[in-house]
Amino acid sequence: MTTLPAQDTVLPPGQPSPRRLARRATGADRVFEVGARTVGATVLVITGGIGAFLAWQSVPTLQRYGWSFFTESAWQPEADVLGIGAVLVGTVSVAGVAMTFAFPLALLTALYISEYAPAGIKATLVSLVDLMAAVPSIIYGMWGYFLVMPHAAAFSLWLHQHLGWIPLFDVDADPNAAVWDQSRYIGSAFCAGIAVAMMVLPMSCAVMRQVFSQTPPGEKEAALALGATRWGMIRSVVLPFGRGGIIGGTMLGLGRALGETIAVLLIISPDFVIKPRILEVGTSSVSALIAGRFGDASAAQLSALLTAGFVLFLITLVVNTLAAMIVARSRSGAGTEA
Repeated sequence: MTTLPAQDTVLPPGQPSPRRLARRATGADRVFEVGARTVGATVLVITGGIGAFLAWQSVPTLQRYGWSFFTESAWQPEADVLGIGAVLVGTVSVAGVAMTFAFPLALLTALYISEYAPAGIKATLVSLVDLMAAVPSIIYGMWGYFLVMPHAAAFSLWLHQHLGWIPLFDVDADPNAAVWDQSRYIGSAFCAGIAVAMMVLPMSCAVMRQVFSQTPPGEKEAALALGATRWGMIRSVVLPFGRGGIIGGTMLGLGRALGETIAVLLIISPDFVIKPRILEVGTSSVSALIAGRFGDASAAQLSALLTAGFVLFLITLVVNTLAAMIVARSRSGAGTEA
């Protein structure tokens, strides 16, 4: 085979020449591209600036207390003993309880709206879920304190009576006493987690519902035509297609649960003790610690609070990064490709 060098083709006079295609965006596409890059870069700069500021403010605290700041549970400024070990455990406990309630409720609500709800009420249900996300956190905190906490205390007693042999559900009180001590079951991570779950639910539900609504109708109809029930179609088509949305919505809700402040501050009874018992009175979280101690903090305490905020910033950043990696490996629709 002989390879000839490429030569320019000479077209006859009057015949139109092929149009040269430009790879660079022009006009409105160029404006959109530049605008999107500018917004993205601005977000990265702001996020990086926040992280850099918190890291710089954390230097005095880390130089003074070292690694003991992360393991010490007491917060006693008058004794020069500061640590966030207890509040880190409390933050994880509240977020864990919140996601335990929020995840199944968000998933079932999203499935009902997208697959079961009559067409006439879908728009109303979507609006109600979105309206839940617009309710201020202090309202959820008051709702949790005045309405939920008494009933949550009774439910905590029931869990203690039947599952008290598990350290997670143990309480330092007699569950079979003639008159039960309600004060031992209020102001706990369990009570705060229920209120936070209601704040997390609409955000997670909105993401899941949006992904479920994008399931290809042809694949759903094909599953039904092959004899699958509605639940079978959801299990074999909708859920695999929306796997990325389920993970993304859950991790997004977890990020908010870790940083929720006012609702937790109103409900919990501050106690700087590392305790894995979620039903027992007394706990704290990083965000509640900052909000509760920021007003009367000295310079050294302020640096310690900003260090706690930096730790919470890193935890949230790691959670969101892991969520992005998981979603990237499980794109919606991957489970339905065969």
